[in-house]
Amino acid sequence: MAADTSTREETARDVTPSLPATTYTTRAGRTSRTGRSTLASYGFLGPNLILLGVFLFLPLGWALLISFQESSGFGATGWVGLDNYQRLVSDPTFWQSSLNTAVFTLITVPLSLALGLGLAVLMNSVLPGRKLFRTLIYLPMVISGVATALMGVLLFDESTGIINKLLRESGFPGLPWQSQGTAAFVSIILVTLWIRVGFNMVIYLAGLQGISPELYEAAKLDGATSWQQFRFLTVPLVGPSTFFLLIMDVIYSFQVFDTIFVMTAGGPGRSTSVLVTYAYENGFVTRDQSYAAAIGIVIFLITLIFTAIQWRGNRSRDTAG
Repeated sequence: MAADTSTREETARDVTPSLPATTYTTRAGRTSRTGRSTLASYGFLGPNLILLGVFLFLPLGWALLISFQESSGFGATGWVGLDNYQRLVSDPTFWQSSLNTAVFTLITVPLSLALGLGLAVLMNSVLPGRKLFRTLIYLPMVISGVATALMGVLLFDESTGIINKLLRESGFPGLPWQSQGTAAFVSIILVTLWIRVGFNMVIYLAGLQGISPELYEAAKLDGATSWQQFRFLTVPLVGPSTFFLLIMDVIYSFQVFDTIFVMTAGGPGRSTSVLVTYAYENGFVTRDQSYAAAIGIVIFLITLIFTAIQWRGNRSRDTAG
């Protein structure tokens, strides 16, 4: 009996220490797999992070540095601190361009969202030739901005434009698309809507196709009209698409350049001058690049603040819901 007891104790001592070793090996294997997964993730992210650093963060940091200097792009520079930003406060052209940018944004963003959603609902229904219509509506987004703006010139040129020709042939006087500020601003808005509505339509269309048809069938059984289905089903369910498009359209509106530069160059009398065209004028025409950099930083801060507010508001609504 004593021999059997001794044998069992030796066996227990031999077996018990092996458990931590097995556990350690398992943990080491998990750590190794986690490390390899992390390295693979950084390997995939690395090229994109490098591109972002070279083409986004580095130019942004350089622009911020230049905005505190006095520089024409050539020769020596001098440190002036906040002088360029103080100059913005007392610059009437800057405030005029800011007002034009705000008005342009307040008009184009709601209209492009509403038209995009309306067209998406139409294209999501049973409509003959809807694939062709989708392509035609989205086509301006595929073409470069300069080419689309040149089409706008063909339409709205005061002397040879297609619209004025049609008006004159119909017995009406041509409109002063280039010589009168309001008409020029309207022409810019119309071309911008032509460009943006197609993109908004595609995003909304993707959101609509993700809505179950059973929801609309249940609403019909409850006696909901078409407008009530649109108001209480479609609009809330495409909320994520609206949130995305709202941010994208506001950023686009604050960064609009090619359409205005090609069609009106900010005129007449700066009536269509926006922040980006004013920054371009200072940076590449008068060579006051430090002041242009300050304007660019202001544009960046405005879009960043708006995006942060909108993002926070959307998260609050999601949490409350």
